[in-house]
Amino acid sequence: MSHVFHRHARTLPPSVVAGDGPYLIDHTGKRYLDGSGGAAVSCLGHSHPAISAAIKAQLDKIAYAHTGFFTSEPAEQLADALIEAAPGELDRVYFVSGGSEAMEACLKLARQYFLEIGEPPRRLLIARRQSYHGNTLGALAVGGNHWRRQQFEPLLVASHHISPCYSYRDRRPDEDEAAYGLRVADELEAKLQELGPENVMAFVCETVVGATAGALPPAPGYLRRIREICDRHGVLLILDEVMCGMGRTGHLYACQEDGVAPDLMAIAKGLGAGYQPIGAMLVSKRIYDAIGRGSGFFQHGHTYMGHTTACAAGLAVQRTIRQENLLDNVKTQGQRLRALCHERFGQHPHVGDIRGRGLFIGLELVADRDTKAPLDPALQIHTSIKREAMERGLMCYPMGGTIDGRLGNHILLAPPFIVEESHLTELVDKLAAAVDAALHAVAA
Repeated sequence: MSHVFHRHARTLPPSVVAGDGPYLIDHTGKRYLDGSGGAAVSCLGHSHPAISAAIKAQLDKIAYAHTGFFTSEPAEQLADALIEAAPGELDRVYFVSGGSEAMEACLKLARQYFLEIGEPPRRLLIARRQSYHGNTLGALAVGGNHWRRQQFEPLLVASHHISPCYSYRDRRPDEDEAAYGLRVADELEAKLQELGPENVMAFVCETVVGATAGALPPAPGYLRRIREICDRHGVLLILDEVMCGMGRTGHLYACQEDGVAPDLMAIAKGLGAGYQPIGAMLVSKRIYDAIGRGSGFFQHGHTYMGHTTACAAGLAVQRTIRQENLLDNVKTQGQRLRALCHERFGQHPHVGDIRGRGLFIGLELVADRDTKAPLDPALQIHTSIKREAMERGLMCYPMGGTIDGRLGNHILLAPPFIVEESHLTELVDKLAAAVDAALHAVAA
């Protein structure tokens, strides 16, 4: 009998015992191709010798020391590496243990910043519907996914939401992608006028939407217009790159492809590649200096922030990505994966859209390609696809509620940066078999 509180209380998942590059191995010896990096985490695959060696070497020195007393060489070096490549005026790094913690830090620092500079009325947050920013109460409050929020609504602080940038569903027939992007970005201007810009502290969005909408990239020009609106009204731009950042799209920071830089950024997942739990908030010089000139103290913290061994792992991950030129591989293999998906699913009667950047690909499932009508949510097709894929030795990340938290389904693919073409062929072959088996089962 297991006494672990598993997230699905009625089922016991297989027990993992080993990893081998892009594969995981369970207690029976069965191998699973990790086509989703878990939840877009394991960007270097499993059992990478350089990362394991760095962790072991750090443990031989010092595993952990509280940041109220010490800094550490791995933390300082990792921060330097991240800022060296960071866009805009991002200048400081605040290490935490995961993505939700990173988002909480962003929200709290945004509020403290306005107190420090004498603008206490700025307290409101604007985000987007169908966004996900973490499961702690602050991050959940700013998130816009109805299913995740619903039962905890009485505990959440108020936040405000505008439309997602969701061209496949929302673009008008007379609009091109750029015109559509500007139209939905201008909803931020309208919302600011409704709330009073002097009352708003930040706009929060995922650069490329991950789990809730399936690798949904912004339309051309969308984030530039968002940045312009924020600047015009003195509102901070917080970009959530917990899932899409750290090389997943082919750029270390996903927003570099859009030519914008935020005031605050949350990163995690690929930062430590799953070898240690680590996340971070990146902070612009303007915000950091305001704290320095004011109270001199960020009123926030966690026991394991700046964890020495976690930072050593993150530093080894960053060095490996650079030394092995893995961002180039993400771009090359990402193009191949999209081509394979279009070849196999481009005319599939129940695949309406194939989208994404780099090795971050989403397939949206539909009941009818012409009308884009979603499948009946009662079918729970995403659950069936996951089960069928696991039976075939493939990990993928299917989700429901793509459109509004209840309707719609997608499959998220985020294989490790180390994949080769043969792995992608295996991934698409197994995924196609799993999708067809699941659809056949629900039809029957």
